[in-house]
Amino acid sequence: MQFTHLGRTGLTVSRIVLGTMNFGEHTVEDDAHAIMDKAHDHGINFFDTANRYGRAIYPGATEDIIGRWFAKGGGRRERTVLATKVYGDMGDWPNEGKLSALAIRRALDASLQRLQTDYVDLYQFHHVDRDTPWEEIWQAIEVAIQQGKVLYVGSSNFAGWHIAQAQEAATRRHLLGLVSEQSIYNLIMRDIERDVIPAAQHYGLGIIPWSPLQGGLLGGIIGKEQAGKRRLDGRAAESLESHRAALEAFEDLARELGHGPGELALAWLLHRPAVTGPITGPRTMEQLDSAVAAADIRLDDATLARLDELFPGPKTSPEDYAW
Repeated sequence: MQFTHLGRTGLTVSRIVLGTMNFGEHTVEDDAHAIMDKAHDHGINFFDTANRYGRAIYPGATEDIIGRWFAKGGGRRERTVLATKVYGDMGDWPNEGKLSALAIRRALDASLQRLQTDYVDLYQFHHVDRDTPWEEIWQAIEVAIQQGKVLYVGSSNFAGWHIAQAQEAATRRHLLGLVSEQSIYNLIMRDIERDVIPAAQHYGLGIIPWSPLQGGLLGGIIGKEQAGKRRLDGRAAESLESHRAALEAFEDLARELGHGPGELALAWLLHRPAVTGPITGPRTMEQLDSAVAAADIRLDDATLARLDELFPGPKTSPEDYAW
């Protein structure tokens, strides 16, 4: 496994991030525990979750699963850089969501209880809260840091100017501020190259891409469709048709290089500026093994140029839409 620092911090994390969103809803607890053990065996030390994950069962179910895994001991918690999130509604009563000081305090304590730990390595704002001033948000986080409950803070689904707002407010309080941004980012969805990545580079945030395979479209969907192993419908099917030609060429390129399509898509992200590591959310052990293989793939300039031809991305703003 390859390792890097998370953004501008000294925190060492694996370049593949284990996503846990499937745990509980699609992966039963025993299998989830086995996947987490195997992730450690592969050298993955960076695990990502959220207080809302598992909501088809109940909000917080995934954190409970991880907490019971930590409770098995054997250095599981100590070997894990644990990231969770706050923002989503955990109930129907006021202040059970978003980023008020009260909501953050309650949500953090509840996450710690479910996760059976006394601190979170990376506490992430799952979405920007347009109703709460940054002075209030950072005051609540400052208290959590002083209590030893939070070590680092990150954002998720922020625009570039949200990152700037957050960082300037943190600087006024002499805080480290955000150290990471978790955004949707893959060969098909490259919107964050306009503003988010430049902001992350300026402020020293590490980018943590989610949905690196665009819901499976970059995971060999053409070959699976031809083999009768997978069929999409609705919006996913429409997206497949709009990108079919590029995806066919992409899968041909992956075969030519001797890699699986999913491995190639993950490897591309690992070559992108500011990217710490993509989140892989395996449902099975085989999917985990495939993701790990991507960390060792090196792509030459010709291959990177070919991928840009197949899936052209935007320019940095304002050049993307102006001179």
